[in-house]
Amino acid sequence: MTTLPMAQPPEEKTKEDENKTQAELDYDEAVEFMANDDMAQAANLFHNAFIGFEQDKDISGVAKASDRLGDICAMRKDFDGAKKHYDRAFEICQEAEDAFSILDLHKKIADLHAVCGKHKEAINLYLDVIDDLSAMKNHEGVIKTFEKMAGVYMEMGNREMAADCYRTAASIHQNFKHTRHAEALMKKAEEVLAEK
Repeated sequence: MTTLPMAQPPEEKTKEDENKTQAELDYDEAVEFMANDDMAQAANLFHNAFIGFEQDKDISGVAKASDRLGDICAMRKDFDGAKKHYDRAFEICQEAEDAFSILDLHKKIADLHAVCGKHKEAINLYLDVIDDLSAMKNHEGVIKTFEKMAGVYMEMGNREMAADCYRTAASIHQNFKHTRHAEALMKKAEEVLAEK
């Protein structure tokens, strides 16, 4: 016999929620809507949170809300809007010297450039991302970024550079004895060059 799920009581406000500003509550609610793929509601609440954070002079909150609004614009393929929001968040994070947020935004802006066909800008940002990830010893992130760069070089018609990206990523895998992954990337490099 199948049992039906019990109805959940409405969520009660916790002590933590009582100490939050309206902007923080809007932001948290927007994150939930975003997780449930309700982008229209999420966008409205992130916008409200953004305005509330500005009024409260909560610079960190403004950056967070801008970043999320950028994500929603990117999902909707409004790349100009996404870039505007990401740039706003980036300026704030740069002033705050928040290295992790800067790195995250660099990745998002690089991806935007790649999608919009701004290949040189994307490559330059991906190189910055690789430098930052290398400094953080995030080898998996470096490999993924080289693979993204290979895709951009392919779109540019530069098969040699695409193959070089795959070979570089393969050598990083090889350094960590990830033989199977290294071989797969070397094979990709060969396939890219064979397509000429």
